[in-house]
Amino acid sequence: MALKGNSSDPALIELFLDMVAAERGGTKNTLAAYGRDLADFSAALSARRRSIADATSEDVRSYLATLAGRGFASSSAARRLSAIRQLFRFLYSEGHRREDPSAVIEGPKRVRALPQVLGMAEVERLLATARSEMNRERGSPLARLRGARRTCLIEVLYATGLRVSELVTLPVSAAAQNAQMLIVRGKGGKERLVPLNEPAKAAMRDYLALLAKTGQGRKAKWLFPSFGRSGHITRQHFARELKALAATAGLSTREMSPHALRHAFASHLLHNGAGLRVVQTLLGHADISTTQIYTHVLDERLKSLVRDLHPLAENV
Repeated sequence: MALKGNSSDPALIELFLDMVAAERGGTKNTLAAYGRDLADFSAALSARRRSIADATSEDVRSYLATLAGRGFASSSAARRLSAIRQLFRFLYSEGHRREDPSAVIEGPKRVRALPQVLGMAEVERLLATARSEMNRERGSPLARLRGARRTCLIEVLYATGLRVSELVTLPVSAAAQNAQMLIVRGKGGKERLVPLNEPAKAAMRDYLALLAKTGQGRKAKWLFPSFGRSGHITRQHFARELKALAATAGLSTREMSPHALRHAFASHLLHNGAGLRVVQTLLGHADISTTQIYTHVLDERLKSLVRDLHPLAENV
């Protein structure tokens, strides 16, 4: 039951989204995702002649059953339920409802799939192909610039493990001359520093030199500018370029994506001895439970450590 103010579904959802934006620093993508999920929930309630203001636990359970009938994966249904829980928790705390009908709802069991991880040799092959294609380019200055940009994007992504949205929206100021670190603005507007290795710094220098030579970056706000509406290269465009390069390198394009390189960054660091907390910080994960999906990479390494270092190893 609503206690105060406008109790229409759009009004209550808008109040929640305003809170997410103001108090949690929710990005446009986050707000859009919450808005879509909650609008779908509202439509389902309306079909039952119910609303967010008077929905019951049974209404929430019915909605989850509807999602299952629509073929939603358990992970997608769990995301919808998370949005609904956050909405009702907010409405209860702000006095817009007397109770939280989602508090007693048990979510669908989520089977978290292990990420597909590119091997180190596969990543090196991809990088070598990018460099080769860039050096082979003998076309216009803009064609050479595109090759250098693609190489820089891949080198920086594998060197830092950035989210693709963080990568394509790097401001030009993030890459100061001879920068040893990148300043990254991640989810919720939180900033973090990530180190750059030598290949990434070299690729960035080459790219920035060509950018200056062509005049494309003269007044650019973004490190990877484009003529599109956003002003920077889009995630989709980079993903297409990455798949095309993978095909040229003779690698499978099915699992090739910017996110696959982020997975490779994390997995290869752990394989070579980095601590989980370090990887969590570099990836920008707020909760280490998100990073723990990569611990499967450590299984063989830990087994070999026990075999090599345990005093009774020959009996293990």
